[in-house]
Amino acid sequence: MHPLDANASDPLVMGWMQGSPPAPDRVVRWADMGMYSFPKSRWALSHYSQLRPVKRIDRGNAPASVLPWEGRDDLDDVMSTPMGSSQSHTWAQSLQANYTDAIVVLWRGRRVYERYFGVMDERRAHMCMSVTKSFTGTLAAMLVDEGALDLQRSVTHHVPELAHSAYANATLDQVLDMRIGVRYSENYADPQADIWDHARAGGVFPPRPGDPPAMGFRPYLCTLRPEGQHGEGFTYKTVNTDVLGWVLHRVTGHDVARLIQDSFWQVLGMEHDAYMGVDDLGTDFAGGGLNCTLRDLARFGEMMRCGGEYQGQRVLSERTVADIAGGGSTEAFKTGGYATLPGWSYRRMWWVSHNAHGAYMARGIHGQSLYIDPKAEMVIARFASHPMASNVHNDAVTLPAFEAMARALMA
Repeated sequence: MHPLDANASDPLVMGWMQGSPPAPDRVVRWADMGMYSFPKSRWALSHYSQLRPVKRIDRGNAPASVLPWEGRDDLDDVMSTPMGSSQSHTWAQSLQANYTDAIVVLWRGRRVYERYFGVMDERRAHMCMSVTKSFTGTLAAMLVDEGALDLQRSVTHHVPELAHSAYANATLDQVLDMRIGVRYSENYADPQADIWDHARAGGVFPPRPGDPPAMGFRPYLCTLRPEGQHGEGFTYKTVNTDVLGWVLHRVTGHDVARLIQDSFWQVLGMEHDAYMGVDDLGTDFAGGGLNCTLRDLARFGEMMRCGGEYQGQRVLSERTVADIAGGGSTEAFKTGGYATLPGWSYRRMWWVSHNAHGAYMARGIHGQSLYIDPKAEMVIARFASHPMASNVHNDAVTLPAFEAMARALMA
């Protein structure tokens, strides 16, 4: 049975959480996993702080940086052809196909296209999912450049609690590029996969009947066991980012939320506070807990596009950004088995295309995207609530559409 399309599953059309109180069949809850089930997820992804505990990432008191509006009325008609298809469609049709909640296109630092759907608007924070990983990886890369982190140090040098886990002999370099031999499955389609245990441990998912109280993200990391060798192929696993977040906390004395606040949110002139999901112990979900507004996500992308500089202010060194954008081993990446990403690599928790434009991106399940095209001078930030978690289900439409938009802007 095919799921409802984007228009039929619009949260306003469905009437989720409307009324005082809402009708019983229109309620979205965490405790019954409703917030993660489609179509309720289309409301929940933009209301996370009403359903689960978060900590605030303060934007500070400075004026918001300006993202000038130079809207164009021709971009909805930009044509692209999905992978494996012979039939082209428009940009506007691609947004509906991928259940887009909000999207903005920056060209040379100006907003040329911006749309919000359903319950989203420019002031509402949306779950970033694993786009969070690229923030965490960038923080680590920044500390490496500053000399505060040594990539060849073992993880246990900073977190000895992991000495009897899969990370006993892992280096920070291996963690940052997700080349870790750990027995852990991230297959969302498999209800027995380890990602479900990880999410329950951190309170992201509710416990099953009879489960003990959630242990927390970091105690769960200590239970992981080795499988394979560190430093070999790339295998995408969220636990690696949570390990990195623990290391950053030990090295700096601050959690990832505070580091994002001090390094980016209060430096880039963000418009709105952001939020970080936390477990019952108050530990950040470094691998997927960030919630922010669309334009603020785009500001971070624009800083990366400009080589670490934003509106005349140096935020990251050019070396750090060049190291990320240059990518990692395309050969190692093949181990991940991503059929929609041939020739790509993974570097410092960013996905690198190695295409003619040098594009790279941050990616999160259900279609969260921050796409940076240096040659086209373009940044695309998108929030979505695709019914299928894995991006393999939207890449065939998304990536050709993003590439077509870059060509249109350059023309």
